[in-house]
Amino acid sequence: MDDAFEDADVLLTGGAGFVGSWLCDAFIHLKARVTCLDNLSSGRISNIDHIQSGRFTFVNKDVCGFETEERYDYILHLASIASPEDYEKRPDEALLSNSLGSYRVSEAARKGDSIVLFASSSEVYGDAEVVPTPESYWGSVNPLGVRSCYDEAKRFGESLFMAYHRRYGVDVRIARIFNTFGPRMRADGAYARVIPRFITQALRDQAMTVYGDGSQTRSFCYVADTVKALLLQLVRKNARGDVLNIGNTCEITILELAKKIRDAVQSGSEITFYPSRPDDPKRRCPNLTKVKKILGWTPKTSLSDGLDKTIEWFRACTQDSR
Repeated sequence: MDDAFEDADVLLTGGAGFVGSWLCDAFIHLKARVTCLDNLSSGRISNIDHIQSGRFTFVNKDVCGFETEERYDYILHLASIASPEDYEKRPDEALLSNSLGSYRVSEAARKGDSIVLFASSSEVYGDAEVVPTPESYWGSVNPLGVRSCYDEAKRFGESLFMAYHRRYGVDVRIARIFNTFGPRMRADGAYARVIPRFITQALRDQAMTVYGDGSQTRSFCYVADTVKALLLQLVRKNARGDVLNIGNTCEITILELAKKIRDAVQSGSEITFYPSRPDDPKRRCPNLTKVKKILGWTPKTSLSDGLDKTIEWFRACTQDSR
């Protein structure tokens, strides 16, 4: 795969976001030319301002209004609000980036004969009744619930891209990304997801906030492993027109996660409990049989090692801000 992207033209929507910025780094390292499209509604310039390359271009624009005559070899559509607290506050934006934004990207891929990857989500499975969850599971989603703006938008996006694949022959690849973590995750306000929230609370010896009784589970994949899977999905011919789970099978309860992070930080933080969030899935863990077969990929980074790297990054950020 080292030379697969050399001199390729790559468009990344949401490229200033958490996973998107890691992908920007990877493509630049692999000698591609990268256009990063982001309106900075949740992405940050600080995620990409270290990229000093003539092969990198940043475009500050909303994907919903994106039109281009440029041709790209690869398009990756990651532009979306991803934090539950944030997309519950901005549901229309979450819906539009994955619907109208997906249409804009689909059209660009159709006109340019591009390979296009849609970053979908394990949220399409809702409160899954089958765990570990395979790609064949259709989901258990509340279409009127507060999370539906994200769940249903991702489901619509998948349907739209597959429609373009079937009608126009667009080379589509869909990744259902499970919980991913690592450096550059936002820990502020509505953007804070569980791992950065726990880490920053522990580093400050603040109370660590758990919603519900903490028995709900998640499976966390370190960002470098997720990025490797996405790159493989772009180049493997047998991934064309298919959907793959990308994640880690190491399932852990949220309460266990809080204690693990507290111990790793060596913090004296107490753990406090708040009411459960509406429609919060009870379990989340991917079945990786299909992705192992098609990509030959499995995550390599343990939860403990990934947490150590992420804690180190947040600790450095905390020191830099003093």
